[in-house]
Amino acid sequence: MPAERAGYTVTMFLLDVSPSMGATRTVALPDGPNGEARSIEMTKLEWSLQFVKMKIQEMIFNGRKTDQCGVIIFGSDETDNIINEKNGGYDNVSEYIQIGQPNTDTLAKLDELRASETAGDPIDALIVGIETQDVYLEKKRTWTRKIIIVTDGENPMEIEDWEATVKKMASLNISVTVVGVDFDDDELPYHEEDKSAMKRANETFYARLTSSLPDGLGLLGTLERALLSLSYPHIKETKSALLATTLRLGDVATRENEAIEFGVRLAKCTSLARAGGWKKFVGRDVDMEDVEGEGKVTFKEVKRRTEYFIDTSSDADAEGKGTATQDASMDVDEEGGREGEGTHLEKVEKEQLVRGFKYGSTYVPCPDGQFEKLNTKKGIDICGFFQQKNFNRSYPMSEVWYVYAPPTSVPDQLAFSSVVQAMFEKGVLAIARMVSRDGGDPKMGVLSPVVWQSVDVLLWVQMPFADDVRHYTFPPLSTLTSRSGERITKHPYLPTEEQFEAMDKFVDAMDLTEAGEKDEDGSRHPWFDPRLSYNPSIHRTKQAQFHSAVVPDLASHPLPPPHPELTKYFDRPRRVTKAARDALEECKDVFKVKEVPKRAPMARKHGHMHALDEDEDMILLDQKGPPRKRPATVAPSSTLQVLDSASQVRAGKKKASTSDSETETESEEGELLLEAKPKRGAEPGLPTPTASPEPEPDPQRAPGRIIGNTFPLKDFRRNLMQGDVVTKAVEDLGIVVREIVGRPFASRRMDEMVECLEALRETCLSEDEVDMWNAILTGLKEDCMAENGNREFWTELQKLGRKISLISSPEAQKLGGMSDISESVAGAFMQQ
Repeated sequence: MPAERAGYTVTMFLLDVSPSMGATRTVALPDGPNGEARSIEMTKLEWSLQFVKMKIQEMIFNGRKTDQCGVIIFGSDETDNIINEKNGGYDNVSEYIQIGQPNTDTLAKLDELRASETAGDPIDALIVGIETQDVYLEKKRTWTRKIIIVTDGENPMEIEDWEATVKKMASLNISVTVVGVDFDDDELPYHEEDKSAMKRANETFYARLTSSLPDGLGLLGTLERALLSLSYPHIKETKSALLATTLRLGDVATRENEAIEFGVRLAKCTSLARAGGWKKFVGRDVDMEDVEGEGKVTFKEVKRRTEYFIDTSSDADAEGKGTATQDASMDVDEEGGREGEGTHLEKVEKEQLVRGFKYGSTYVPCPDGQFEKLNTKKGIDICGFFQQKNFNRSYPMSEVWYVYAPPTSVPDQLAFSSVVQAMFEKGVLAIARMVSRDGGDPKMGVLSPVVWQSVDVLLWVQMPFADDVRHYTFPPLSTLTSRSGERITKHPYLPTEEQFEAMDKFVDAMDLTEAGEKDEDGSRHPWFDPRLSYNPSIHRTKQAQFHSAVVPDLASHPLPPPHPELTKYFDRPRRVTKAARDALEECKDVFKVKEVPKRAPMARKHGHMHALDEDEDMILLDQKGPPRKRPATVAPSSTLQVLDSASQVRAGKKKASTSDSETETESEEGELLLEAKPKRGAEPGLPTPTASPEPEPDPQRAPGRIIGNTFPLKDFRRNLMQGDVVTKAVEDLGIVVREIVGRPFASRRMDEMVECLEALRETCLSEDEVDMWNAILTGLKEDCMAENGNREFWTELQKLGRKISLISSPEAQKLGGMSDISESVAGAFMQQ
């Protein structure tokens, strides 16, 4: 089915307001919070208006000026239509809302409708609708014409010469939809009991009427099903306008004989869809002078504006901060009031400012508003080719565009088709540089050839630059290496053949490629179809917005549940669940999966202490290279004695260290602890292990990091001297500190970690990495205050107070930086 042109449509709603539409009926509502059934009494007209307003709300939501509608009511007490004005007749038919772009006033006017005391003829209304629509579109013959009849079918109608009306609609290509209140529907299913003979005959006639229209222009359905279909997640395909540009291969400026260029057309292939936005409104009391409006509240939209201020407070000048321009975005109402006006802010007009760009911790002024752009030329330049098998599907970062040959230029079509066919046969993709207009910013992307039966096209998608891609390496999960360099083949962390086999069975049992419905040959289709999988955020938000716009009260008219098509992929198919049950139980047995009961938190007497795993010292997942000799270690029986003396030695650790290293290795720390042991006097001292020759200690630097766990502060300062990896060094040191603090026996390196944090904060403040420091410290606090966190370390940081806390806005502005943290928040952060 070809894509329908967006807009350029006139829809006529023919609404029945006869006395029978005033009858009440029970309408089911969504179940209550406790699962109780709920319903509401409303008239047939009120129920029908929900459908009409939903359809009109769709037009308002799209916001197209070419998407228009009109409303004609039949059964009204008055007569007001163009045929009656010219020739008379067609009584009790009124043009209630003239054709035009709908708005909120259209919905408000529909809410005023009530059932009349006079019956109307739907065929008269249909003829009036056709004529009204034809007169309006007299000079717009290419527009789409639609007519929707909403009735309960309880009133008599004149059906003579209805075939002529069908021919007229067919000649004008008008699509007609009849929505009946409580009409029979086998698919729903619904069949009205005690249906009158009049309604049964009218239903039969409407079925003949809609089936007589050619090319599927007629449609008949019941109102309940129509309301359900409105919540169906529709993806509307629209035509994209073709943009003219040029495709170039080679340097046409300097090597014209070796290059070619020809015209092409661009059109969107895909378009990113987003959930509908929300607007902010503020309630205002109605002027008390208005007697009718007394006690009522009106809502006005809150708009945003940007103003510029200079902080002239005396505190700022006393601290040497000087004046700093601040960009303040705020909510304002229509009367121009402003929220959050400061007392020490001097307003500056935008014309007095000079645009600047941030570079490190300073700003580079740019009086012209932007730096000199590249002298680019509109078009698509092919820079090279590469094999399609080398294309990384995770790299595309934009919408996809079609590249066509011009429909009116045969030479360009031949040249373009030759390029596409050659790329397709060679199995290559092209690296292309696209510029949308002369002097515009260039974008690098990839062109992929697509050869269809009747046309050749290229697909273009934007790709990232090399600096935008970060590569991460991780150690293999199937290989373990001991600290001595030997490969371990049997270990609780390594899967066995039995576990491999059990997991293979489980994965095969969960296969969804043959879990769908059966076709005519008995073969099962895939259960998941990406074309029928919709974004719940987009369509559910849209449904909520539409429903809130057409109902008087959400308490009495709650939001209905989402359409089943939107949620059908939320739960796995029962057939697969049943088939995978045995394989799942086998996996539980083989992997010894057990539910871990929750343990109540217990108070710790000795602070943050965790027992070492028996294999923790032996396993090194990411170690590579030859085995290293290890120094002599302390006997396990003396471990607790050594730990008891740690607190006594920690105070004099810095004075005892005479090396150039900023941190201490485990072997050096061990020697200090052993020397301090005899001071307790309880037991004889242990002999100091003799040093053995060994290579330089392993920095324990994780893949992708520039800061190791052995000498973090030393690595940090060495990287700062390079000057171009400040952000990476700050990020890695923050990760390393959080890792070390969270490990067992982290108290051994408490002073070292405090020193690292002090150096890190000083660097973040001077190098304008304020946000990163605030994020690191906030994450560290969350880790320490967790159930099994290192609260002892956070208590040590609290002793330092404000100088180790978050970086506030006044503090950052002294060095030209910015922060979202106020001084009061930063001061209270360490006390919490």
